[in-house]
Amino acid sequence: MARAGLASVGQDPGGSPAGRLLDWYDRHARDLPWRVSPRAGARRAAPDPYRVWLSEIMLQQTTVKTVGPYFEDFIARWPRVEDLAAADTAEVMSAWAGLGYYSRARNLHACARMVTEELDGIFPQTEEGLLALPGVGPYTAAAIAAIAFDEPAAVMDGNVERVISRLCAITTPLPAAKAEIRDRLRTLVPDTRPGDFAQATMDLGATLCSPKKPACSLCPWTDICAGAAQGIAETLPVKPPKKEKPTRHGAAFWLTDGKGHVLLRTRPPMGLLGGMDEVPGTEWREQKAADHLLHAPADAPWEALPGTVRHVFTHFALELVVYSAEVADRPQAEGEWVPVDGLTARALPTVMRKVVAHADPDAAKQFRRRK
Repeated sequence: MARAGLASVGQDPGGSPAGRLLDWYDRHARDLPWRVSPRAGARRAAPDPYRVWLSEIMLQQTTVKTVGPYFEDFIARWPRVEDLAAADTAEVMSAWAGLGYYSRARNLHACARMVTEELDGIFPQTEEGLLALPGVGPYTAAAIAAIAFDEPAAVMDGNVERVISRLCAITTPLPAAKAEIRDRLRTLVPDTRPGDFAQATMDLGATLCSPKKPACSLCPWTDICAGAAQGIAETLPVKPPKKEKPTRHGAAFWLTDGKGHVLLRTRPPMGLLGGMDEVPGTEWREQKAADHLLHAPADAPWEALPGTVRHVFTHFALELVVYSAEVADRPQAEGEWVPVDGLTARALPTVMRKVVAHADPDAAKQFRRRK
């Protein structure tokens, strides 16, 4: 495979790679609500470990644009880790609703309680210590250690993978290339300002070293980038062919009582969307079923609504038929009758918000108002 020798990178006459990147970061750092800017850092403003941890958990497999409003909402509600630990689990799940990957919310709350109750509200400062916390894996531990505590950790998210694979022209396909990319990254992490270096590398990938049409002419590493020199930067990192996702099918039942309430139920605590609220429905299976109404939550004048709701999870796509009915008297049914105009207080995941929008477009407007 083609490689850029790190020895040549280290001998760059324009300064060390880390130094050049940090100079660029000082001028072009993104303004993010959880970040201490380089200028503030120069005034010895210390990052808040709680805010760093919260942002990193939220950013797992989620974009910065999406996370911003959620982060600010959480900080407004629970400004300290002790506040979050004391919150009701249902309230935390509701605040998280729409952000996806709901096991993160359960682990987030468990971690806040552990830090508060067992660690006196103080986050561990090392990768090893952070790895012992619920919901904190190798990447997140490295990110918190570097950004919050300036530990010289190699922080590698998708943006950083792309930057380093191009800088070093690593042509091994992912995921096999991850170990080599991480090894190369470790050689670049400086002893001075490793937290800023981690954020600078992320920013470089998010702004200039983009997946398509990277802005190489503006990059502080363009003249030492082996991928650019070989004309292959845009092809890196090499990704394996995408596997086609299977589609599962099911039904959802929107049942109202004519007095402004709808029947919801809570999913089991473990598994996909565990502990979240849902519009009652059938199991999700790869084979389409013709007996949806046999699994309705109650006897009611059900009508199938035109069209379907489609949602894509990590490993499969889901297609739901939505049935709607209104009853004068509430039947015996598993679940809870909740106000239709108060659904933002419930822990409804995105797929269920789509069901609400399909069944009652006016009710779904409250979700847009919230965010």
